[in-house]
Amino acid sequence: MLDTFGVFAAVFLMALVVAILWYYRTSRKVSTVPGLSPSGQDGNLSDVGKAGNLHEFLIDLHGRFGPIASFWWEKQFTVSIASPDLFKEQQNVFDRPPLLFQMLTPLVTKHSIQFANGEDGRSRRRDYDRAFNANNLSIHYEELHETAYEIADKWAKLGPEDHIPLGEHMCLFAVKAVLVTLLGDTFKSEKEALNFKHNFDVVWNEMEKRLGDPTIPDENSPRGQYFKKAMDNLREIVGKAVKEREPHGAENRDFLLIDAILVHHEGDEEKKFADVFSYMIAGLHTTGNLLTWAIYFVAKNPDMQEQLYEEIKSQLGKTDRVTHDTISRLKYLRWVLNEALRCGVVATYAARYVPDKDHTLGGHLIPKGTPVIHALGVLLKDKKYWPDPEKFDPERFSPKNSKGRPAFAFSPYGVGGQRQCPGYRFAYVEASILLATIIQRFSVSLVPGQTVVPRHGFVTHPAEEVWVKVTKRS
Repeated sequence: MLDTFGVFAAVFLMALVVAILWYYRTSRKVSTVPGLSPSGQDGNLSDVGKAGNLHEFLIDLHGRFGPIASFWWEKQFTVSIASPDLFKEQQNVFDRPPLLFQMLTPLVTKHSIQFANGEDGRSRRRDYDRAFNANNLSIHYEELHETAYEIADKWAKLGPEDHIPLGEHMCLFAVKAVLVTLLGDTFKSEKEALNFKHNFDVVWNEMEKRLGDPTIPDENSPRGQYFKKAMDNLREIVGKAVKEREPHGAENRDFLLIDAILVHHEGDEEKKFADVFSYMIAGLHTTGNLLTWAIYFVAKNPDMQEQLYEEIKSQLGKTDRVTHDTISRLKYLRWVLNEALRCGVVATYAARYVPDKDHTLGGHLIPKGTPVIHALGVLLKDKKYWPDPEKFDPERFSPKNSKGRPAFAFSPYGVGGQRQCPGYRFAYVEASILLATIIQRFSVSLVPGQTVVPRHGFVTHPAEEVWVKVTKRS
């Protein structure tokens, strides 16, 4: 009996020593950056859960410790920054920390450009960015107009009291725009677009569930099978696009992103799927949610909506179409989109790291391999740069009001450099075309009685559907 107790005591003592050593090792000061000590074996991830999401956690973190702060992502010391000067210091850092994006692996796989660092990542970006230059973007205007007219024609058939699910329609537009312009005209049919959207909604909803509960369901459970079936369907859809485009070659007249990916990954089917799908996800959620927030805010502010209408009417004249030459004249429309990105906080964070050497940031030594989060959403609501930050005011972006504001204070697509969101120009083009088309033809108002609140997932979107009504303009 005493022997048994002695063994138990020895094991307990050993476990206690290990726990103390682990806590000491992970809580010791590895940098002068102010911040949190680990609150548990998951570092501070339980604190992220208590805050509701990473964005809300970072708001509190920077509120307590200032523009540069630290916490623990499991056993990994992690730094977060939220100031234009600190963003500027990071603009030439290319590599992304895999740890902070590993939850996306079931969706885009480990072969995705999302996880490609070093020369591999840089070479992919060099090859793919060609699809987003001015000349290649200009070939998409006609197709984007056709897709926008489809949405507008649907709305034209509705009465002034019919309720329109705004988010659903904006995401459907984004799906069609991405399928046609990035993958080719194989996907012009409504049936193909709806099929893709249905399967994508299934997998995306599952991924957002895992943000709140990282427990991965058993693949043989109903939930696991539902996710797998949807992913298999998406692979089949993307595979069809790949087969359609492979004979075209790199010098095809309508050079698309998929052409660049196919040439770069010749013979590697896994990387082809991973990169095509990664870009599609980015395009879908950036544009769909940007447009949802933009139309919500102009519907909520009728005076701003009329100012936008007057600009569109005066600048587009009888053509009624946004072109490569006229888009730069729609200055107020661009301000509206910028303010929607800021108020809606569409993208809440990005991240970089230097894997192989120590470096300094804001005067602090940052150990090699330390993930550095760019708290984009925190800075977009910083009162220092955005007075009355919850107020929607496109005039913030006028030359007069922008004077003196640091450039990096507005970084909705990530800090500049080669790792900035590659499709941001494309997102502005498609959003400008759809918004101009809708405001030209309709006066948009909110269905009364709604309370619209944001939900901060991988991107920020309204927690519930936003319902609008439209009245045809004479």
